[in-house]
Amino acid sequence: MSNSISLPPALNDSVESIGMSNGLTSVFVEVLSISGSLLAQTNREKELTIWIAQRDQSVVGMGTVSFDIDEMPWMIEHFAIEKSFILKVILKAIDGLGWEKLSYQPQPEFIISCLQQFYSMIEVFNEEHVDIKNYLEWAEIEEGDDRPTIPIGYPKCEKHDIYITCHGCVLCNSES
Repeated sequence: MSNSISLPPALNDSVESIGMSNGLTSVFVEVLSISGSLLAQTNREKELTIWIAQRDQSVVGMGTVSFDIDEMPWMIEHFAIEKSFILKVILKAIDGLGWEKLSYQPQPEFIISCLQQFYSMIEVFNEEHVDIKNYLEWAEIEEGDDRPTIPIGYPKCEKHDIYITCHGCVLCNSES
């Protein structure tokens, strides 16, 4: 099994989808989670970082974290700011920001190529392609939910200093 990241059908001809092995997908999610955790300042930036980290195959299953860019929890009223943040996260991940937190050395030629492709996809994705229901479904917290999708207070892993998800720390999970 493998994973893919694609654009909505209206943009399919703009940029080719990304196809990744399970191992490469894990590296992709981990380096973006690190970069996002180091760069996020607002709650919204933290939420976007957590959404990426939730694609943690070691918890949700190998080959099950494919997504379309319009499935990300974009908010129309903050789209330009969110897009700018994600592009910055990708560029810093390409530069190797925080890679020393990984328990392994990634193959730069593979991960950087995927990150560059992801950057191109985000770059062509615009506000009119946002599917707001994805944000509403993702952010919904049920009363009495003891494991909300977005952990209350945006806690970070004590060991790796990255935002944890309802599944824990993506780096700790990959080490076990």
